[in-house]
Amino acid sequence: MVQSKLPNTSSSVFSSINKLIEESGAIDMAVGKTDFSCPQQLIDLATKYFNNGFNNYAPLEGVLPLRKAISDMVEKKYAQKFNPHTEITITAGTIQAIYTAISSIVKDDDEVIVFEPAFESFAPSIILNGGRPVYVKLKAPSFKIDWEELRKMVSSKTRMIILNSPHNPSGAVLSENDLFQLQRLTNGTNIIILSDEIFESIIFDNQVHQSIARHDKLVERSFIISSFGPLYNINGWGISYCLAPEKLMREFRKMQQIQIYNVNTPLQYALADYLPLNQNFEEVSELFQGKRNYFNRLLEGSLYDIVYAQGGYFQLLDYSKLSDEPDFAFAERLARDFGIGTTPASVFYHEKTNQSYLRVCFAKDNGKLEQAAEKLLQVPSMI
Repeated sequence: MVQSKLPNTSSSVFSSINKLIEESGAIDMAVGKTDFSCPQQLIDLATKYFNNGFNNYAPLEGVLPLRKAISDMVEKKYAQKFNPHTEITITAGTIQAIYTAISSIVKDDDEVIVFEPAFESFAPSIILNGGRPVYVKLKAPSFKIDWEELRKMVSSKTRMIILNSPHNPSGAVLSENDLFQLQRLTNGTNIIILSDEIFESIIFDNQVHQSIARHDKLVERSFIISSFGPLYNINGWGISYCLAPEKLMREFRKMQQIQIYNVNTPLQYALADYLPLNQNFEEVSELFQGKRNYFNRLLEGSLYDIVYAQGGYFQLLDYSKLSDEPDFAFAERLARDFGIGTTPASVFYHEKTNQSYLRVCFAKDNGKLEQAAEKLLQVPSMI
């Protein structure tokens, strides 16, 4: 007889969404798959390293040239130096990095603050390590942190706070004041910060990404996780990285060595060569901001209330003026009857209550954005 360690967790909801999209033939605006190509130079570099025999295990912490390139990039962006030998580790994707960071710190009965809506892997990772998620809701439609409410939720058992900026699914970003408030809140405590910053290079409207790396007092207590996937359209490569002070990184590496050990060797070397000369972060932001603006213009004047993303390539649509259906039912009807796949926002909450929001991915070519908008505009009001 098998007793589940996650009795309240089913298979990934994104598997169900993918299946629905396949069955219905709907346009996929649900999952974070971009329509843009990996740079040819990066492909050529990967091919070179495959052909030149770089096919054995990489070091546990990742190949040194890539760690050095990341160290230089972070110092250039945020004026913060991370030692490539002791404070940077390459990981097999973001979800693995998040789980490893949590498992290196969280113990039985520890509490971890999770802001909802939140990515589906956060809470299970906490529970598997004996911790208890403490949920704090971000208030729609701005999806900002209510710092007074957060202070009330912090207790002597609070071991970690998980942040995500730019935020998935809303596209909200943290401000400089948010990080100031975080520093005040955690000062003099043993609270560790886990900051998911995988969309750090995709920031809109002349804003600046407020990385934890900008603030020395927060760096001392933080794991910072980021990825090359959104930057170079290589999400499927599954290569991310973690930054942390040596005392935290030592524990992170202990966990990683019994979880995965090795990350794809030739792809690491390819990125190590490519990264120093290809840090066109403004161009990346401009591309996705243009996609956001174009898609939203196509929906102007409709009954959808648009939550404009401030970063990343997801945003929310409020359909409450069109229907009072639960978001799962509405998303299924959109896929089956109108040919467009979206993600119901309730999948990002631990209590599956109706949110009347759908997440859409706008990292698509203009033709697909036009088709998607046309299909969304065909939905008649049922109120």
